[in-house]
Amino acid sequence: MQEPIDAATLARQIAAGAPLLFLRTANEARSEELIARCMRQGLPSLPEPVTWTCTRGFPEVAETKEPLAALNWALAQTGRRVFVFKDMHWFWHDQPYLQRLLLEAADQPGDAPKTFIFLGHEANLPGALEKSFLLFEHALPDRAELRSFFQERRDKDPLLQKIVQSSADIDRLVLATQGLDLSDLRHAMRLTRLQREAQLDQLVASLFRTKKQILQKTGIMEFVDNDPAAAQVGGMENLKEWLAKRERAFGADDLAAGRNLPKGVLIMGISGCGKSLFVKAIAARWRLPLVRLDMATVYEGTYGSPESSLRQALRTAESLAPCVLWIDEIEAGISNQGFKAEGGAASRVLGYFLTWMQEKRAAVFVAATANAIEMLPAEILRKGRFDEIFYVALPEVPEREAIFRIHLQRRGFAADDFSLSMLAHSAKGFSGAEIEQAVASAVFECLAQNRTLTQQDVMEAIGRTVPLSITMAEQIKKIEAWAFKRAVSASRTGNR
Repeated sequence: MQEPIDAATLARQIAAGAPLLFLRTANEARSEELIARCMRQGLPSLPEPVTWTCTRGFPEVAETKEPLAALNWALAQTGRRVFVFKDMHWFWHDQPYLQRLLLEAADQPGDAPKTFIFLGHEANLPGALEKSFLLFEHALPDRAELRSFFQERRDKDPLLQKIVQSSADIDRLVLATQGLDLSDLRHAMRLTRLQREAQLDQLVASLFRTKKQILQKTGIMEFVDNDPAAAQVGGMENLKEWLAKRERAFGADDLAAGRNLPKGVLIMGISGCGKSLFVKAIAARWRLPLVRLDMATVYEGTYGSPESSLRQALRTAESLAPCVLWIDEIEAGISNQGFKAEGGAASRVLGYFLTWMQEKRAAVFVAATANAIEMLPAEILRKGRFDEIFYVALPEVPEREAIFRIHLQRRGFAADDFSLSMLAHSAKGFSGAEIEQAVASAVFECLAQNRTLTQQDVMEAIGRTVPLSITMAEQIKKIEAWAFKRAVSASRTGNR
């Protein structure tokens, strides 16, 4: 992974005479601004940097479009100079003369070495040049840069003058913009200007749409549209209390801003009991963007090797921080069986993920879900990787009552018109998903007969349902046996 770079770091490297630097960047113009700022502030005595492209060569220098001619011209210049090459990484593979010239540039004699800075999306260096280059990454704008962007332009941009009224509005825009490049931000602002009555909410919505489109292009991750209503979850009182304690300790606003954000939780349990729903509830409750990573996609190979796919996904999550990273069915990509089947790739994926979990500094709350936690390696379950491991069992009677209430109210029915206690006792052994489906099935039957929903309709739908607790009783007992004394129950024990 490349080291992040800023103007001060770049100035130190140039001052030390580093000959070959590669800046991994998704925005050449922004990187050029960084280099120019570095020269103005840190190295004002040096001439301004000169930029080369394969279509124009060096400005006002004839016959420098060809890479060899451009490098020869740059090396022939006298004194300390800085040269920026935008397109060289497309030419240096299978070009021995070009590689030799770069090796000579890396070993410049004299007291006035030149610095060559290469810009590109990926540092795909030829093997012969790897030891000669210093690799850096010009990451996406951080919160400080975004805040500076809005503060500097608030008095100049008519749109920002209209919609930004306070420091809290800037905070909201910074959170919404986190993970985007400045070019994406400017595009979202142009779209908002086209609307007749531009408002802050519209700009924020446009920024979130842009994030979603960018993640769709990567293919590895998905931006999940979340709703504050997602925080409505029946049961799981211990898990809710775990969240509430952190809100009381650090403050909900600080958590939403990414300050003191916990590392994450691993939620395991029976399918259909609300693991995924609770991940959405965490993001909604703490007002954080939610991105989903499917570990099976990491191993597909469509987006490169598993290691590079995971690196790209985690780098994207860090750029979106503060956020909730939802790793769905983590055992599909990190498992003991995977090590035997995939060999070295699975081991490297596990090693990289564990190191990232242990060392990450970005405010990324990792919420992983698993159906078969016994498949996970012991390394990922030890304390320090996740803050807590929760087990989500089949809902108990009070939780089933709460779930029935939620789903009846969502469909426009008054929950007090039904005997929730009777429904909950009748649905013994039902998961939350099975309760939802029973209510949906009863509503459908009533709509088909053009009449209103009654208690009997829901009871009949319950009677027609064979729950997983019966069809997969042995597997559920195995999961419960593993979770006993190994995980914290998400629910408070009581009446089943």
